[in-house]
Amino acid sequence: MLSVFDQGPPPPCPAPFNLAAHVLRHADRLAEKTALSVIGGDDPQDWTYAALKQAILGTGAGLLQTGLHPGDIALMRLGNTVDFPIAYLGAIAVGIVPVPTSSQLTAPETAKIIQDLNPTAVLRDPSVACTDHPMQITLPDLAVMRNLSPAAFQMGDPDRMAYVVYTSGTSGKPRAVAHAHRAIWARQMMVDGWYGLRDDDRLCHAGAFNWTYTLGTGLMDPWTIGATALIPDPGTELTSLPNVIRDHRVSIFAAAPGVFRKIVASTGTLHLPELRHGLCAGEKLSPTLHQHWLRATGTELFEAYGMSECSTFISSSPDHPARGEALGQPQPGRRVAILGPDGPVPQGQEGTIAIHRDDPGLMLTYLNAPEEAQARMQGDWFLTGDQGAMAIDGQITYLGRDDDMMNAGGYRVSPVEVEAVLSQYPGITQVGAAAVEVKQDTFLIAAFYTGPEKLDETVLRTYVEANLARYKQPRAFIHLPELPTGGNGKLLRRALPAYFKASQP
Repeated sequence: MLSVFDQGPPPPCPAPFNLAAHVLRHADRLAEKTALSVIGGDDPQDWTYAALKQAILGTGAGLLQTGLHPGDIALMRLGNTVDFPIAYLGAIAVGIVPVPTSSQLTAPETAKIIQDLNPTAVLRDPSVACTDHPMQITLPDLAVMRNLSPAAFQMGDPDRMAYVVYTSGTSGKPRAVAHAHRAIWARQMMVDGWYGLRDDDRLCHAGAFNWTYTLGTGLMDPWTIGATALIPDPGTELTSLPNVIRDHRVSIFAAAPGVFRKIVASTGTLHLPELRHGLCAGEKLSPTLHQHWLRATGTELFEAYGMSECSTFISSSPDHPARGEALGQPQPGRRVAILGPDGPVPQGQEGTIAIHRDDPGLMLTYLNAPEEAQARMQGDWFLTGDQGAMAIDGQITYLGRDDDMMNAGGYRVSPVEVEAVLSQYPGITQVGAAAVEVKQDTFLIAAFYTGPEKLDETVLRTYVEANLARYKQPRAFIHLPELPTGGNGKLLRRALPAYFKASQP
């Protein structure tokens, strides 16, 4: 048998369609129900479904009044506040294309995005780094818009572009991933295929408002089925999250593995009486961490695998737990294969994880590199770049990347991008970047460089802080007489972690 999981496609996305309208489809019926609570801090906030819908459609009306039109691109430079999802969905509601970006990006990084996309406007929190742009809509302006007469949803072709997210490209240049309105339709396959989510759930996500993992799993998916989303106040300490989960009657808790790791490391047994289970994504969940969580809470932890180009599509769930160290299985309605050079490989054999081109959650293209998007297709399959093996029951085991991409706290980072910044620093003649394990299941980015002499680490840190988002910044700098290379003189990045271990006392 070949490594293909295909139980038929999901129901087709209806037309006309609008992503934001789908997210708010229960808002009128559940007008007084709490849609969102910002919890655990000094400024708790509760938003009913009625208030949320008004703020989103008021924002949409305000954006149109500024002169923006459906199809225009709006770069989002907003912080970790509720303003982010309101502006995001407000733009999508009226057909404007938002580009959510991390507030950690530096001004030089933002300048490259503006040059790349040529956005019509920038939605801007003045405290968030950004280069100049002729049309900036500020946070106070956005706040005023919430109370305007609500706009109508701009309905249309579900295949039209809805939003753009950036992901690290293997070439070192971040790629602009364009998604259609139908992407939210595809996320319904996660409700049972990963979340085990019900409309009476209180789902808490530990991530920032302006992270796409939080936007999807933490906010839009609960709202789509009429559940309540809870987001910890930005100042909440990770070690206090167990108290937040208990005090706010959280039934499902979602986070990146690093958050679960900090929680179980800071305490022993956790009494979380209303928590049914946890959801984990962003990087591979280690078996050790999984077992620690089980022992500490008595609840399961369900993992999902995905990417910016298609969100999550392989996962474990309450109905289908993972076996051993497997990721889980493709969600119902997904068509997934493990491919070799000639197509699907036999079950049990290693190959590249791939998803069918007709998946409603698959991106439209890379706006700045359509040829690269096409190059990732093999027949009817989109190649993820990750290696895996499929068992006879469809469960898939993750076997690593087939390139040098790094994972830093749930963010995929291209080593080429880090190297390009450091190579411009005086005194560095060659540089390589790699993720290194500093303790069990804890990784950071390290930079290895050559040059006439060892450089001051404090100065190097200051330099990368000014030129790279925090999650891309190396945390260690190792001076070497030469970097490892292959027979063709090409840098061997996979050999670099051994040099880090050798440098440690």
